[in-house]
Amino acid sequence: MSGNTASSAIWTKSLGYKEAASGHQIEYLNPHLLRALQDAATAAKDDGVVFHVSSGWRSTAYQEQLQEDAIATYGSRAKASQWVAPPEKSAHVSGDAVDLDGYDTQAWLTKRGAGFGLCQVYENEPWHFELRTEAQQQGCPSMYADAAHDPRMK
Repeated sequence: MSGNTASSAIWTKSLGYKEAASGHQIEYLNPHLLRALQDAATAAKDDGVVFHVSSGWRSTAYQEQLQEDAIATYGSRAKASQWVAPPEKSAHVSGDAVDLDGYDTQAWLTKRGAGFGLCQVYENEPWHFELRTEAQQQGCPSMYADAAHDPRMK
């Protein structure tokens, strides 16, 4: 994939983002998610909160590595699936999820994210947000306990 990393870093910093050192590009996110994230970051900046994107889009190979590392850490695929989705099911691989570092950012999004359609999806991952456009009118849907309880992972 190609992309202008330098310009995205300037763009993201100007909107209150800090691009992740790990190189996970936000420019490959679903454009609707990226726009919601941009709007939320701008509003959060007005409240003194800076978004730090720790992970956005992930390659299939990187997601596979994360899954293998989780299996090694947790001792089984079943336990690892509570934390890491397989590449073919991962919202990160499809560009539909973003992970954000920092308690202030996570607290801000928990309180105000629904207004932008940004919702925490898993109770065990306060850093993981996905776009739920219906949340702008209805609020965020109930969270799943973890990724293993998400019906999209079946």
